[in-house]
Amino acid sequence: MKRTSLLILLPIFSLLLVNCKKENNKENDKEDFSALTTSYFNDKNALDPLSATQNGQNEYNDQLQFEMTKSFRKDQLTFFNKYEAALNKVKEAELTPEEKNSYEIIKWEVEVGKELLNQPTNLMPIHQFWGTHLTMGQYAGGTSAQPFKTEKDYTNFLKRMDSYSIWIDSAMVYMKKGIEQGVVLPKALTIKVIPQFEDMPTANIEDNLFYSSIKLMPSTFSEETKKDLTAKYTAEINNKLIPQFKKMTAFLKNEYLPASRSTSGIGSLPFGKELYATYAKQWTTTTMTPQEIHELGLKEVARLNAEMEKVKTQVGFEGTLLEFFDYVRNKPELKPFKKPEEVIANFERIHTIIKPNVDKLFSLQPKTKFEIRRTEAFREKTASAEYSQGTSDGSRPGVFYVPIPNIKEYNMYGDEDLFLHEAIPGHHFQISLQQENTALPDFRKYNWFGAYGEGWALYTESLGTELGLYKDPYQYFGMLGNEMHRAVRLVVDTGIHSKGWTREQAIKFSMENEAESEAGITTEIERYMAIPGQALSYKIGQLKIMELRKRAQDKMGAQFDIKKFHEKVLESGVMPLALLEKKIDAWIAEK
Repeated sequence: MKRTSLLILLPIFSLLLVNCKKENNKENDKEDFSALTTSYFNDKNALDPLSATQNGQNEYNDQLQFEMTKSFRKDQLTFFNKYEAALNKVKEAELTPEEKNSYEIIKWEVEVGKELLNQPTNLMPIHQFWGTHLTMGQYAGGTSAQPFKTEKDYTNFLKRMDSYSIWIDSAMVYMKKGIEQGVVLPKALTIKVIPQFEDMPTANIEDNLFYSSIKLMPSTFSEETKKDLTAKYTAEINNKLIPQFKKMTAFLKNEYLPASRSTSGIGSLPFGKELYATYAKQWTTTTMTPQEIHELGLKEVARLNAEMEKVKTQVGFEGTLLEFFDYVRNKPELKPFKKPEEVIANFERIHTIIKPNVDKLFSLQPKTKFEIRRTEAFREKTASAEYSQGTSDGSRPGVFYVPIPNIKEYNMYGDEDLFLHEAIPGHHFQISLQQENTALPDFRKYNWFGAYGEGWALYTESLGTELGLYKDPYQYFGMLGNEMHRAVRLVVDTGIHSKGWTREQAIKFSMENEAESEAGITTEIERYMAIPGQALSYKIGQLKIMELRKRAQDKMGAQFDIKKFHEKVLESGVMPLALLEKKIDAWIAEK
């Protein structure tokens, strides 16, 4: 999974005048549209400075969004209205094909963004999976997107920390409003959030996460500068952040947990079903209803169960498929690692195996550097494996993060498949190529659509055999297991949020169809509870890309070139699936 911001399209104050046409000739029209896309990107960064930092837009590194406040949501609405009006003045027929893609992307984002503002989602500003409080913790570690190379870098984060102490108060204010209106997290999620604040204060300042960058100060800093920054960070942490962490912890335990709801899905909220339909639209970029998605998921689960039966027979296991799941979960040979470093080394080995074969499938490959790292300790217990994008200027590599909370229980049966998805040729290829593409306007270089991005990553899992992997039947079973995991998501996500399923029902369905551990499945179910609809994007996108590949193969016959197909899918970056289909159909027609 690629880490992303939940603040879909954020921005607002641009200095560019995007609608002032001096003349009506085509050249000025193009200049105006280019100005519009530039303005759009600047405004998005202004409203979402944490994501701007992640994307390497460092002029926002001292700022923090207060996404739960009424004023912020008012700014969002102003932004959406501004670009809705701007698009209405664009002569779409005179745009180039790539400009038309940009036009349609902005139009789609504005439409969905306005729909999301119709419901009071700001009354639940935190959950255990991602968000401002977790991003701030990751940036504080000193080795993530927030740069700590110059004195200004340090003063930037000092300002950001100061804003964060206020952000915590704002979060509590809106969570209290949520309590009054019954718009609160499920109890199971509140329990997971509490340690994320409770564990932050430490007896020794040097052990505090927000002190980490002080221990990494460049040797080029003068002793006076080091002393000054150390004193300022120490004061900020001791006098502001630690008291706020304690205050939030007490609030969560004493007020929020008792008021948290017993239901699992947002469908139980008065506005929940309508909101979930919008989330499904946002994450799948389709008009499929939750019921249609649920039924598709059941069909995919049945298909994959049949494929899993074949592997069970191949390895000579004579029990039921459910018994085989338990066998795979607990097989000692699939838990060979004694140290976390051995897990990382295994992923490096997988990387080495596929390198010679990547050229056979991909003519278009990124230049951005790539690394594999263990997930940071402060979020490892609740994190999934994920990819964090690098920067096209080479200042930061793309990173594949692997959580290893319990080395004794780490099962490697799906590692080959996992590497293809999160790293190469999955997220690292797609995201890096998008950021490196100088032909795209900036807002598209750093944009994200889950159905395309996660769909691509899931599609690449099917390329394992061609890349030299899946020679071990258990690793191939791992691929089937991970695809099943995404099929199950269609069922349980819609079940939880549109059919009233409980957390326990969803866990039971997953346990009956997946080989993951109960602890791992529980974490996943709670993830779906926290971010409704996100889990739908993978399978919907994968199926569309596979459909388009088969269409191209059938219609083009001997002219079909797998390298060219991958190039066409990747070259323009993420977009709604309907736009991708239009693009591939145009390529097929050319041939």
